[in-house]
Amino acid sequence: MPQPRPFNVIANPAGPRCNIACSYCYYLDKTALYPGEQSFRMPPDVLDRFVREMIAASQEAGMSEVFFTWQGGEPTLSGLAFFQEVVALQQRYRPAGVRISNALQTNGTLLDDAWGAFLKDHRFLVGLSIDGPRDIHDSYRRDRAGRPSFDAVMRGLDIVRRYEIEFGSLTTIHRKNAAKGKVVYRFLKGLGIRSMQFIPIVERTGPDGHLAPPPGPGVGPDCPVTGWSVAPRAYGKFLCDVFDSWFRGDVGQIAVQFFSEQVRLWQGHAASLCVLAETCGRAMALEHNGDLFACDHYVDPAHRLGNVMQTPLATMIGADSQHRFGQDKRDRLTRQCRDCRFLFACNGGCQKHRFATARDGESGHNYLCEGLLAFFQHAKPGLQSLALGVHR
Repeated sequence: MPQPRPFNVIANPAGPRCNIACSYCYYLDKTALYPGEQSFRMPPDVLDRFVREMIAASQEAGMSEVFFTWQGGEPTLSGLAFFQEVVALQQRYRPAGVRISNALQTNGTLLDDAWGAFLKDHRFLVGLSIDGPRDIHDSYRRDRAGRPSFDAVMRGLDIVRRYEIEFGSLTTIHRKNAAKGKVVYRFLKGLGIRSMQFIPIVERTGPDGHLAPPPGPGVGPDCPVTGWSVAPRAYGKFLCDVFDSWFRGDVGQIAVQFFSEQVRLWQGHAASLCVLAETCGRAMALEHNGDLFACDHYVDPAHRLGNVMQTPLATMIGADSQHRFGQDKRDRLTRQCRDCRFLFACNGGCQKHRFATARDGESGHNYLCEGLLAFFQHAKPGLQSLALGVHR
């Protein structure tokens, strides 16, 4: 029997539009892909087609559950009525016996009682973007007028708690919080958060002053890293500090995505997270108008797979170009990576971060390698005990 080939599509119903303007956000620049666009709202026909195609493609891939992931930008800008239509369409097109799940990644600032009741009733998994305590969070996460967003996020968190919605946090690691891993972890734990994601911020500035696209033809390695990006060594220190805090008393109580994935890898299993997997290409991004892109970090003309209104979703997911994109993650490793004893634990990391130079001068090395290596060396005894199931 053929093995299922799971995939995920991050849908951006409001495109890159957002009600806050985080200094480090790479997605706000995507408005340039759609000159003249004002609303950035997913039209009803695109939504209808996407829901139908997503269910059909999931069935074709042999998946027992259909996962819808709503992101942005800020997806709640699409309005509650939009998501009411989402669940109505999902029920209309859902085959008997098929389970459908929804995840919403949000800054939380627009959540209110109506949203709380809806998200609870329809069992949405909510991810809240929180970078740490007030001073850290508000360093970069401000609105277009420069006003802080921390209090509004805490109000959103209160909604999620009061309605007992399943939720977790997404925390970016950047220059302002990289040295405060223990502080950030204790803060999130103190908020009652039991599921955490930590995502490194790594962006570069292009010759035109805008953010540089990911590495590739015509994108040189000399583009400087932005001032808010995390430094490799600082990234490793952050991971070590959070791991130590978590390992001492929270194993089995708090889920930290990166550590959970590491345990899988140290047990000899394949990663479920694309940045740590041997190959990628099964996590794509859908823009508001139906355009599908290879990855949410590769939303650019060179990586556009087509549009759901013209081409079946399953066809685009299975395209040769997308397969090559995913295989490149494995096939374009530097020799330093291939010879590393910890290759199994990171598989060279995200392709977006491969713009540094290896020790022997080879280009295309992961910018965060030094930090990852420091973490693996530091956490090795703990990860081995967890992998063997002997941690006490």
